[in-house]
Amino acid sequence: MRQYTRLNISEREEISRHLALNDSIREIAQIFNRSASTISREIRRADMTLSSYRASAAHRDATQKALFQKKQPKLEVNPCLRTYVIKKLRDRWSPKQIAKSLIFDYPNDMSMRVSAETIYAYLYVRPRGRLKRRLTVFLRQRHKNRRSHGKDRKSTNPIQDYISIDLRPPDVNSRKVPGHWEGDLIMGAMNRSAIGTLVERTTRFTILVKLKDKDSASICQAFARKLNQLPPEFKKTLTHDQGQEMVAHSLITQKTKIRVYLAHPHSPWERGTNENTNMLVRDFYPKGTDFSKISSKRLKRTQDLLNGRPRQVLNWHKPVEVFNQLLR
Repeated sequence: MRQYTRLNISEREEISRHLALNDSIREIAQIFNRSASTISREIRRADMTLSSYRASAAHRDATQKALFQKKQPKLEVNPCLRTYVIKKLRDRWSPKQIAKSLIFDYPNDMSMRVSAETIYAYLYVRPRGRLKRRLTVFLRQRHKNRRSHGKDRKSTNPIQDYISIDLRPPDVNSRKVPGHWEGDLIMGAMNRSAIGTLVERTTRFTILVKLKDKDSASICQAFARKLNQLPPEFKKTLTHDQGQEMVAHSLITQKTKIRVYLAHPHSPWERGTNENTNMLVRDFYPKGTDFSKISSKRLKRTQDLLNGRPRQVLNWHKPVEVFNQLLR
């Protein structure tokens, strides 16, 4: 199939000449190896007849219209194409699937072509308010705003010399032996502040850590200070995710003698106790909280409320009760 290209001025002059010779539209199309509909649209687009068609005027008009259409998104000026795209989005097709299917569904109609990027641009740039929400909900990821793929991202430092969760002692999983902890961060508004959470796997006893700075060394030292307040029998292991806050994980081991194990990337279920605890903490500090304005005294009050709450997983005992009982 011949790839479609726009008519140029030379072709328009030839069309004008053949029309003057009273050649039919079909005959002209065969000469140029074009479809008859292309020649017919060319004459109609110029608002001329077979006898009044003039190449220069038609070319000037086509150029002006092309410039105007470049300023208009393709899905704005082509209602048929827009209807097709929106229908497929409703059927949960991805923009890339839609773009490819147009080639098969409309093999001879080049006006029914659109790239996946154009569809994304239409969804995220053009609509506003309720219309935008109605359209972007059809996308699988359902982001409110387009994520940038070409932007340079903040570089991260690889975590060195860490011990994988795969090497963690078996008694950690059994929860029969206390002293094994899970740790994480809860981020504040705009990721500009944070607090640390530490939860003991057997008793569900929770410690909230006030953080003054967000660099790895400060975070690990703050964790170490809290863990060093524990009795020796409650200082065995700490399991954390592979966030950048653990780049300095060796500081925790140096200061507390607690071995730090890191979970696999994107595997929050490997620290399920901590993930659940973070959810409970969020009841007190919802998203958007500025943790730099939360005092240590208030964090301690929240910690006491969490540990003084009866838990079904502990047969309705309180974490602080189970923790203190194991100290005896």
